[in-house]
Amino acid sequence: MLNVETKLNNLNTLAEYRRGLLVRPELRNLFLELTLRCNERCIHCGSSCGDVSSEELSVPEYDKLLREVKEDFGTGHKMLCITGGEPLLRKEFFEITDIAHRLGFSWGMTSNGTLITPEVARELRRVGMRTISVSIDGLEDTHDAFRRTPGGYRKAMQGIENLLSVGGWSAVQVTTVVTHQNIDQLDELFTIFDKMDIDSWRVINIEPIGRAKQHPELLLTPDDYRRMFSFIRQKRIEGQPVCYGCSHYLGTEYEHEVRDWYFLCTAGLYTASIMANGDITACLDIERRPEFIQGNIRRDRFSEVWNNRFKEFRIDLSDSTEMCKGCPEAGFCHGGAFHSYNFDEHRPEVCFRDVLF
Repeated sequence: MLNVETKLNNLNTLAEYRRGLLVRPELRNLFLELTLRCNERCIHCGSSCGDVSSEELSVPEYDKLLREVKEDFGTGHKMLCITGGEPLLRKEFFEITDIAHRLGFSWGMTSNGTLITPEVARELRRVGMRTISVSIDGLEDTHDAFRRTPGGYRKAMQGIENLLSVGGWSAVQVTTVVTHQNIDQLDELFTIFDKMDIDSWRVINIEPIGRAKQHPELLLTPDDYRRMFSFIRQKRIEGQPVCYGCSHYLGTEYEHEVRDWYFLCTAGLYTASIMANGDITACLDIERRPEFIQGNIRRDRFSEVWNNRFKEFRIDLSDSTEMCKGCPEAGFCHGGAFHSYNFDEHRPEVCFRDVLF
């Protein structure tokens, strides 16, 4: 554990580094939303995926995009993050990922795991998948109710086992969304995952975005948050591969304690996304407002959009946020994560001041 003085020095260095990124962004993560269709109906889904019909990019359009990205940015230190919806529902999934693999991109995927049969796991290995994060959101009954998918837990757990049987991945991760209803299950979930050969367990809080706004009873209380972060920190002290996600500034007590890095919202700085219909934006979890669409790959070259637009994301949100004024740590938080910011009321929906610090 680092002392507070060291953390403050590191946070000040990061704040200075971020100021440079605002004018010289560096593409590192490109998310590809292959589809909005999903075979689950998760209560918390930020994109409200499910039985969604939307125009999807064709295989030739993905081929053109990826060739242009390679030509303009190269493939070194770049990660393609394949997502959805449930990306495996895209019937051309293996054609698209094979193109990425042959072009030399590293790529990983988020999935609900229910469609990963032994044959699918072997195909994922063939087309070069390196990492995957599979969602398990509680014990069996809780998971199935949360995802509104009877049998979803058993299918997802079998999907993980199928991946582990094939092997050869850089990382197989489980992600759990913690709610007010499942926080009591963390210890039992740890016991289950500890017996599996996964590489890490990512524990994150439900966010007040998308469908979750309709379920305030699931949101965490201040005591829930303190309990969750204390749980993660204690497991890490014990040497366990448990971590928190990238979201939110946590204050000097918890920064660098529950994850290996300090908070930095990378939307538009390291991270860009291509929506299923070709629209270009920053992070896919950010509210889908017209002003945040930076272009569309059907008419724009991605590199020109990345280099010349994204102005809405290369700012400090705290500059226009009344609740941030006077906060001594606003220079580390910058107004918080873009995906949980209320752009109508100009305030962060999630702030841990007076909760963690």
